[in-house]
Amino acid sequence: MAFRSEEAQTEDYLFKIVLIGDSAVGKSNLLARFARDEFYPNSKSTIGVEFQTQKLDINGKEVKAQIWDTAGQERFRAVTSAYYRGAVGALLVYDISRRQTFDNIGRWLNELQTHSDMNVVTILVGNKSDLKDAREVTTAEGKSLAEAQGLFFIETSALDSSNVAVAFQTVVKEIYNILSRKVIQSQELQKKDSGRLANGKTVVLQADESQEAEAQTKQGGCSC
Repeated sequence: MAFRSEEAQTEDYLFKIVLIGDSAVGKSNLLARFARDEFYPNSKSTIGVEFQTQKLDINGKEVKAQIWDTAGQERFRAVTSAYYRGAVGALLVYDISRRQTFDNIGRWLNELQTHSDMNVVTILVGNKSDLKDAREVTTAEGKSLAEAQGLFFIETSALDSSNVAVAFQTVVKEIYNILSRKVIQSQELQKKDSGRLANGKTVVLQADESQEAEAQTKQGGCSC
Protein backbone atom coordinates (compact mmCIF):
# COMPACT_ATOMS: atom_id res chain seq x y z
CA MET A 1 0.00 0.00 0.00
CA ALA A 2 1.69 3.15 -1.19
CA PHE A 3 -0.50 6.15 -1.87
CA ARG A 4 0.45 9.67 -2.87
CA SER A 5 -1.80 12.71 -2.78
CA GLU A 6 -1.01 16.35 -3.45
CA GLU A 7 -2.48 18.97 -1.19
CA ALA A 8 -1.13 22.49 -0.84
CA GLN A 9 1.81 21.42 -3.00
CA THR A 10 2.93 18.77 -0.51
CA GLU A 11 3.15 15.04 -1.10
CA ASP A 12 1.67 12.61 1.35
CA TYR A 13 2.60 8.92 1.36
CA LEU A 14 0.90 6.06 3.22
CA PHE A 15 2.83 2.82 3.66
CA LYS A 16 1.36 -0.32 5.21
CA ILE A 17 3.86 -2.12 7.45
CA VAL A 18 3.21 -5.39 9.28
CA LEU A 19 4.67 -6.76 12.51
CA ILE A 20 5.13 -10.53 12.43
CA GLY A 21 6.70 -13.16 14.66
CA ASP A 22 5.82 -15.59 17.42
CA SER A 23 3.52 -14.70 20.29
CA ALA A 24 5.09 -12.76 23.20
CA VAL A 25 8.21 -11.61 21.35
CA GLY A 26 7.21 -8.00 22.06
CA LYS A 27 5.58 -6.88 18.82
CA SER A 28 2.83 -4.87 20.52
CA ASN A 29 5.28 -3.15 22.86
CA LEU A 30 7.55 -2.24 19.96
CA LEU A 31 4.58 -0.56 18.31
CA ALA A 32 3.47 1.11 21.56
CA ARG A 33 6.98 2.44 22.15
CA PHE A 34 7.33 3.76 18.61
CA ALA A 35 3.84 5.24 18.19
CA ARG A 36 3.12 6.50 21.72
CA ASP A 37 6.42 6.13 23.63
CA GLU A 38 4.69 3.72 26.01
CA PHE A 39 5.58 0.30 27.41
CA TYR A 40 3.30 -2.23 29.06
CA PRO A 41 5.23 -4.70 31.27
CA ASN A 42 2.14 -6.85 31.77
CA SER A 43 0.72 -6.62 28.24
CA LYS A 44 -1.47 -9.50 27.13
CA SER A 45 -1.34 -11.32 23.79
CA THR A 46 -2.94 -9.43 20.93
CA ILE A 47 -6.41 -10.65 19.97
CA GLY A 48 -7.04 -10.32 16.25
CA VAL A 49 -5.51 -7.28 14.54
CA GLU A 50 -4.65 -3.75 15.66
CA PHE A 51 -2.90 -0.90 13.88
CA GLN A 52 -1.43 2.52 14.58
CA THR A 53 -0.53 5.33 12.19
CA GLN A 54 2.68 7.24 12.71
CA LYS A 55 3.92 10.26 10.74
CA LEU A 56 7.56 10.56 9.68
CA ASP A 57 9.47 13.17 7.72
CA ILE A 58 11.56 11.63 4.95
CA ASN A 59 13.59 14.03 2.80
CA GLY A 60 11.13 16.81 3.52
CA LYS A 61 8.08 14.69 2.62
CA GLU A 62 5.41 13.65 5.08
CA VAL A 63 5.14 9.88 5.22
CA LYS A 64 2.46 8.03 7.18
CA ALA A 65 3.33 4.54 8.32
CA GLN A 66 0.24 2.43 8.99
CA ILE A 67 1.66 -0.28 11.24
CA TRP A 68 -0.36 -3.45 11.72
CA ASP A 69 0.07 -5.74 14.71
CA THR A 70 -1.49 -9.18 14.87
CA ALA A 71 -1.57 -12.18 17.17
CA GLY A 72 1.26 -14.67 16.80
CA GLN A 73 -0.82 -17.66 17.90
CA GLU A 74 -1.76 -20.28 15.33
CA ARG A 75 -5.50 -19.98 16.08
CA PHE A 76 -5.56 -16.48 14.63
CA ARG A 77 -3.95 -17.39 11.29
CA ALA A 78 -7.33 -17.08 9.52
CA VAL A 79 -6.70 -13.34 9.18
CA THR A 80 -3.42 -13.97 7.36
CA SER A 81 -4.32 -13.01 3.77
CA ALA A 82 -6.11 -9.80 4.68
CA TYR A 83 -3.36 -8.88 7.13
CA TYR A 84 -0.60 -9.05 4.53
CA ARG A 85 -2.55 -7.59 1.62
CA GLY A 86 -1.03 -4.31 0.46
CA ALA A 87 1.92 -4.45 2.86
CA VAL A 88 5.14 -2.89 1.55
CA GLY A 89 7.18 -3.28 4.74
CA ALA A 90 7.59 -5.79 7.56
CA LEU A 91 9.30 -6.12 10.92
CA LEU A 92 10.05 -9.78 11.55
CA VAL A 93 10.51 -10.04 15.31
CA TYR A 94 12.04 -12.69 17.57
CA ASP A 95 12.97 -12.71 21.25
CA ILE A 96 16.74 -12.97 21.85
CA SER A 97 16.02 -14.82 25.13
CA ARG A 98 13.91 -17.55 23.46
CA ARG A 99 15.69 -19.53 20.75
CA GLN A 100 12.49 -21.16 19.53
CA THR A 101 11.21 -17.77 18.35
CA PHE A 102 14.40 -17.39 16.29
CA ASP A 103 14.14 -20.91 14.91
CA ASN A 104 10.62 -20.09 13.66
CA ILE A 105 11.79 -17.13 11.54
CA GLY A 106 11.90 -19.28 8.41
CA ARG A 107 8.21 -20.13 8.76
CA TRP A 108 7.28 -16.46 9.14
CA LEU A 109 9.38 -15.49 6.13
CA ASN A 110 7.67 -18.14 4.06
CA GLU A 111 4.25 -16.91 5.15
CA LEU A 112 5.19 -13.32 4.28
CA GLN A 113 6.42 -14.32 0.83
CA THR A 114 3.35 -16.46 0.22
CA HIS A 115 0.69 -13.91 1.15
CA SER A 116 2.22 -10.51 0.38
CA ASP A 117 1.38 -8.76 -2.88
CA MET A 118 4.93 -7.79 -3.78
CA ASN A 119 8.53 -7.78 -2.57
CA VAL A 120 8.25 -6.43 0.97
CA VAL A 121 11.06 -4.43 2.60
CA THR A 122 11.83 -6.53 5.68
CA ILE A 123 13.99 -6.01 8.76
CA LEU A 124 14.84 -8.85 11.13
CA VAL A 125 14.44 -7.58 14.70
CA GLY A 126 16.02 -9.27 17.71
CA ASN A 127 13.89 -7.81 20.50
CA LYS A 128 14.45 -7.69 24.29
CA SER A 129 18.14 -6.86 23.99
CA ASP A 130 17.96 -5.65 27.60
CA LEU A 131 17.77 -9.31 28.72
CA LYS A 132 21.54 -9.74 28.39
CA ASP A 133 21.87 -12.49 31.01
CA ALA A 134 19.03 -14.51 29.47
CA ARG A 135 20.27 -14.26 25.85
CA GLU A 136 19.92 -17.49 23.85
CA VAL A 137 20.49 -16.05 20.36
CA THR A 138 23.73 -14.19 19.64
CA THR A 139 23.88 -10.98 17.65
CA ALA A 140 26.13 -12.76 15.13
CA GLU A 141 23.46 -15.41 14.53
CA GLY A 142 20.87 -12.75 13.85
CA LYS A 143 23.16 -10.90 11.44
CA SER A 144 24.07 -14.11 9.64
CA LEU A 145 20.43 -15.09 9.08
CA ALA A 146 19.55 -11.60 7.89
CA GLU A 147 22.43 -11.58 5.40
CA ALA A 148 21.47 -15.01 4.10
CA GLN A 149 17.87 -13.92 3.54
CA GLY A 150 18.66 -10.44 2.22
CA LEU A 151 17.09 -8.64 5.18
CA PHE A 152 18.01 -5.61 7.23
CA PHE A 153 18.94 -6.46 10.84
CA ILE A 154 18.78 -4.73 14.20
CA GLU A 155 18.46 -5.59 17.89
CA THR A 156 15.97 -3.60 19.95
CA SER A 157 14.52 -3.18 23.42
CA ALA A 158 10.98 -1.92 23.76
CA LEU A 159 11.65 -1.66 27.51
CA ASP A 160 14.47 0.89 27.29
CA SER A 161 13.64 2.18 23.76
CA SER A 162 16.95 1.06 22.25
CA ASN A 163 16.85 1.15 18.43
CA VAL A 164 13.03 0.99 18.30
CA ALA A 165 12.60 4.15 16.23
CA VAL A 166 15.59 3.21 14.05
CA ALA A 167 14.01 -0.16 13.20
CA PHE A 168 10.79 1.40 11.90
CA GLN A 169 12.57 4.32 10.22
CA THR A 170 14.91 1.96 8.36
CA VAL A 171 11.95 0.19 6.75
CA VAL A 172 10.05 3.38 5.92
CA LYS A 173 13.11 5.11 4.43
CA GLU A 174 13.92 2.11 2.23
CA ILE A 175 10.31 1.92 0.96
CA TYR A 176 10.41 5.64 0.20
CA ASN A 177 13.76 5.32 -1.60
CA ILE A 178 12.49 2.43 -3.74
CA LEU A 179 9.33 4.35 -4.61
CA SER A 180 11.34 7.47 -5.47
CA ARG A 181 13.62 5.50 -7.79
CA LYS A 182 10.60 4.01 -9.57
CA VAL A 183 9.04 7.46 -10.02
CA ILE A 184 12.31 8.84 -11.47
CA GLN A 185 12.65 5.86 -13.84
CA SER A 186 9.05 6.29 -14.98
CA GLN A 187 9.60 9.99 -15.63
CA GLU A 188 12.77 9.27 -17.63
CA LEU A 189 10.93 6.73 -19.78
CA GLN A 190 8.11 9.19 -20.41
CA LYS A 191 10.62 11.84 -21.49
CA LYS A 192 12.32 9.41 -23.89
CA ASP A 193 8.99 8.34 -25.38
CA SER A 194 7.86 11.96 -25.72
CA GLY A 195 11.15 12.79 -27.46
CA ARG A 196 10.72 9.98 -29.95
CA LEU A 197 7.16 11.03 -30.80
CA ALA A 198 8.13 14.69 -31.04
CA ASN A 199 10.81 13.78 -33.61
CA GLY A 200 8.23 11.97 -35.75
CA LYS A 201 9.73 8.55 -35.14
CA THR A 202 7.55 5.46 -35.08
CA VAL A 203 7.71 3.42 -31.88
CA VAL A 204 7.43 -0.30 -32.70
CA LEU A 205 6.83 -2.69 -29.81
CA GLN A 206 8.11 -6.26 -30.08
CA ALA A 207 8.57 -6.13 -33.84
CA ASP A 208 10.96 -8.56 -35.53
CA GLU A 209 13.31 -7.58 -38.33
CA SER A 210 10.94 -8.62 -41.15
CA GLN A 211 8.16 -6.49 -39.67
CA GLU A 212 10.49 -3.50 -39.35
CA ALA A 213 11.69 -3.95 -42.97
CA GLU A 214 8.13 -4.17 -44.21
CA ALA A 215 7.19 -1.02 -42.30
CA GLN A 216 10.15 0.87 -43.78
CA THR A 217 9.25 -0.34 -47.34
CA LYS A 218 5.68 0.92 -46.94
CA GLN A 219 6.84 4.25 -45.59
CA GLY A 220 9.38 4.72 -48.40
CA GLY A 221 7.23 3.33 -51.28
CA CYS A 222 5.92 5.50 -54.11
CA SER A 223 2.26 6.19 -54.95
CA CYS A 224 1.34 4.45 -58.18
